[in-house]
Amino acid sequence: MALRPIEAVEGVLVLEPDRHRDHRGEFLEWFRADELAATTGRVVPVAQANVSVSRRGVLRGLHVSDVPPGQGKIVTCMDGAVLDAVVDLRVGSPTFGRHEVVVLDDESRRVIWVPEGVGHGFLVTSASATVAYLCTTPYAPERERNVHALSAGIDWGPDGAAPILSERDESAPTLDAALAAGWLPSYDAAARG
Repeated sequence: MALRPIEAVEGVLVLEPDRHRDHRGEFLEWFRADELAATTGRVVPVAQANVSVSRRGVLRGLHVSDVPPGQGKIVTCMDGAVLDAVVDLRVGSPTFGRHEVVVLDDESRRVIWVPEGVGHGFLVTSASATVAYLCTTPYAPERERNVHALSAGIDWGPDGAAPILSERDESAPTLDAALAAGWLPSYDAAARG
């Protein structure tokens, strides 16, 4: 498995799994705790596994959890394709406010590591998509925050159609409003995770 950092957002990694194909199909390891730990310098616990199934045009995110403890995520698209976006929401980070978009799909089998304090979201670009997450902490609604996905300067693609958002995501504050409200995670607190 090859791991490469994303320069735009400190701490985010893209994992390219080794794929083994033959006449029966394909096998791959989409997550290796030892390799992620060797690259990040820390053990990344898995406390919860999630699956999201969405139709074309659905935009989920940008979500982040209060730190500490935060919620790191290991994300892949098992079926279909998504534009997966990460935004550095850690106040005081050298890459604060910067973002990167990575295509996750059932062809490349890419995986992305989203550390605590980094906002995450995705737009479904195929007819439907199944996205799987391994999370470092269990879901805790009282610690969940979100930033409006259309306020962070992300190019969600040339489709031009209005994305389909949940009520919660539609009513989320802009990045500027979240910063002004003082509820974005701090870089130092995220590092202590």
